[in-house]
Amino acid sequence: MHRGRLSGSSLLRRAIGGQARRVGLSAVLSAVHQGGEALIPILIGIIIDQAIGTGTAVDLVIWIALLAVAFAILSASFQFGTRTGEFAVEGAAHALRLELTTRILHPRGSAGTRQLPGALVNVATGDAQRVGMINLALPLGVAAFCGIATGAAALLRMSVPLGLLILVGAPVLLLAAHWLGKPLQRRSEGEQEHAARAAGVAADLVAGLRVLKGIGAEDSAAARYRRISRRSLGATQRAANAKSWHDSTLLGLTGIFLAVVALAGGRLAATQQITIGELVAAVGLAQFLLGPLALIAWANSEFAQARASAGRIAAVLSAGQQIPGGDARPGPVRGHLRLAAVDADPLRGLDLDVEPGELVGVVTGDPVAATTLTDLLGRFRDPDAGTVELDHRPLHTLDPVALRAAVLVAEHDADLFEGTLLENVAVDRAPAQAVRSALAASTVDEVARALPGDVHGPVAERGRSLSGGQRQRVALARALAADTPVLVLHEPTTAVDAVTEQRIAAGIRDLRRGRTTVLVTTSPSLLSVADRVVFLSGGAVRATGTHAGLIRDDDRYRSLVLA
Repeated sequence: MHRGRLSGSSLLRRAIGGQARRVGLSAVLSAVHQGGEALIPILIGIIIDQAIGTGTAVDLVIWIALLAVAFAILSASFQFGTRTGEFAVEGAAHALRLELTTRILHPRGSAGTRQLPGALVNVATGDAQRVGMINLALPLGVAAFCGIATGAAALLRMSVPLGLLILVGAPVLLLAAHWLGKPLQRRSEGEQEHAARAAGVAADLVAGLRVLKGIGAEDSAAARYRRISRRSLGATQRAANAKSWHDSTLLGLTGIFLAVVALAGGRLAATQQITIGELVAAVGLAQFLLGPLALIAWANSEFAQARASAGRIAAVLSAGQQIPGGDARPGPVRGHLRLAAVDADPLRGLDLDVEPGELVGVVTGDPVAATTLTDLLGRFRDPDAGTVELDHRPLHTLDPVALRAAVLVAEHDADLFEGTLLENVAVDRAPAQAVRSALAASTVDEVARALPGDVHGPVAERGRSLSGGQRQRVALARALAADTPVLVLHEPTTAVDAVTEQRIAAGIRDLRRGRTTVLVTTSPSLLSVADRVVFLSGGAVRATGTHAGLIRDDDRYRSLVLA
């Protein structure tokens, strides 16, 4: 992970440095192309003066052959130079995408907790690609400079005034290009921000489409997206206007400059200070210079947009750790969990002790308290006061990767992935026997029989091709197949029918025998198989006992669980 704040400029330098060899080769080949293009008008001028004016037919054939060789070299250098630059673009963009993905998925916490998933996708795709484009813009920009320098040197050789005109005028145009690029960079930043926001909202709406239809909120959701989309469209139009203004203004200035060069060359030819061939060469060079100057304008535009995107990527990569500290490894895990005097709103002074191998049910009528407890046990957050321990070691001292290998928290709303049913269960190379046992314990083997291809049957994105109960059972099977020393299950059967739920409860009890399991639930079927049930009320322990005993002795427990 990155230490300190990463700037957009340092990210750009790193993107170039990581592809330095390809960028360098592309720059050399592209410079050969641009320099050769500058020499073509000169070569044509020489042919006019020597081969046509005073030479023989043989001289003309020789010069035309040389011209053909020059064009062949130009074509090859352009093809391989551009191809190498494109490889550098894709290589840098791919490296950034991998780095962003690694950072977002880092076990110490997501870099994008304040951003919608769609916005992070936009950063990892569009912004990464824009930053990668500097590896093509840079060599082509360098090549354009080489073309201008070659043309200026040739003009100086033919006529000092023409050469000086180029040497003075080109830097002025480049300065204008830099100045014109600043508004484009600002508008590009706004465009990407609004586009990311729109993508994030769209992804959320699509993910919750079934819920929106269920509550009849399609119109309000569509209206919300229209408002955000219109803002994104406005930002895109402003960026397009800025780009159009940038390109057209720079092109107009370039045209004026080239017209001045052509007029000056014509005057020199009229006074016989240069030959007809040199005049043709000068006009050809003036026309040629339109290309490298336009290329510089394009490169400047790409750099302006890359700087905006680099700033957005740097903000994600520089985000602070959500879960700081902790490098120790837990060693052999017995599975003893302990919460001592824990304060984490709405939990107040919570004391909870789970012995190794114990199956404990935790009941609370406050959904926020249940989520907070599972977040603490998985160390997705730390308590405001008190300690959470695994085998007498505070969780905040443990390495998050090692902790997650020891303690698995399975949320009730866990997502599935596009692929096969088996791929959704057998993640992280789970042993085949563990997968088979998990499929049976969660009754997913029944789900598999209803699919074409059994366990190899397809599952749509987010498991949308399955019913709510089927998705829960597959998610439960995935958690059971991981076979971790400590498993925390949060309401794993809310969408499952009562008969199936009883079978799942027995399956969990049998499969997890001898390993620590915490069931955060109000399901009577699951609580009935627990060794012990802890009833939380007001953020603290109200009662402890067996499910049957609490049903008999505690009215509040009975009304909550049997409601």
